[in-house]
Amino acid sequence: MVAAAAVCAAALAAPTAVPAQAQQPDRRPSPHWSLKDTGTPDVRFRGLSAVSRDTAWLAGTRGTVLRTTDGGRSWRNVSPPGAGELQFRDVEAFDARRAVVLAIGEGEASRVYRTDDGGATWTESFRNTDARAFYDCLTFFDHRHGLAMSDPVDGRFRILSTRDGGRSWTVLPDAGMPPALEGEAGFAASGQCLVSSGQKDVWLATGGAARARVLHSADRGRTWTAADAPIPGGDPARGVFALAFRDRAHGLAVGGDFRPDQASSDAAAHTADGGRTWQPAGTSPPAYRSGVAWLPHSRTAALAVGPTGTDLTNDAGRTWRTVDTGSYDTVDCAPDHGCWAAGERGRAARLEH
Repeated sequence: MVAAAAVCAAALAAPTAVPAQAQQPDRRPSPHWSLKDTGTPDVRFRGLSAVSRDTAWLAGTRGTVLRTTDGGRSWRNVSPPGAGELQFRDVEAFDARRAVVLAIGEGEASRVYRTDDGGATWTESFRNTDARAFYDCLTFFDHRHGLAMSDPVDGRFRILSTRDGGRSWTVLPDAGMPPALEGEAGFAASGQCLVSSGQKDVWLATGGAARARVLHSADRGRTWTAADAPIPGGDPARGVFALAFRDRAHGLAVGGDFRPDQASSDAAAHTADGGRTWQPAGTSPPAYRSGVAWLPHSRTAALAVGPTGTDLTNDAGRTWRTVDTGSYDTVDCAPDHGCWAAGERGRAARLEH
């Protein structure tokens, strides 16, 4: 598996070398995004969960949830009834039948739904009743334990916890959460502002304040520490938009300024100590990036996506190279090397080898 990931990364990064004496070109296609028609050009998908090369879930605007079980050849609209006014921004799927989706917004617009039958029926398991809260992202440690995060309430980020797979939720005490900075918030851009690794570690990405930060908890969200990120903040549109950790030590952060007319220098960073310290990429993506994912079974290769393209790193986030110019908001990979991306105008794609 490790060898397969290395071959995939190398093929994305550069064309196959051909010996001078060999005149026949290598006609094997390099790994590339293959668009899959979802039939929803009026929907923007910022929520994505890759279960396998065959199965993926999408969540987006207009209360839309789609599911494929045949590698994207067909998509089934499994949207919760009556959700047309909601903005789904995150989906966490356990398999082809079980998934949890998050709708964002102020007050009661923030909701969580769960299905156990592939989207045939849904149960609303949480509706926010605090007008000051605005939920951005979900993450799960396993099939039972998960968290959701809200922008600060009373000066601290609010954490919602489940111990039954998203069937019920409880707001955690905030005594262990550091005070938020003035203007600090999360970005509901790709479902990756809250990510976990293993059974207890979770990280939260922020922006909008004088500096961008990454918060870390080693006890499933009860106590947190904060570290400054080298991705610029200082404006409501700038900061860390997405995180990915391949284990409890090695992580990636991407972001920038989501406004298309603004430059996004230093749009990526990496850590090797669990987020206690972050280093800027030596060569960053050329523009804002909203999603990031490690290639399966690789210690060094990952993809970052945004409205202007996809970038690849082969050295654990130290340098990045653009490999595609299509528009995507989010990216996710499954253990069987099934990598998917999604974004505006109903776009969805699978990485083909």
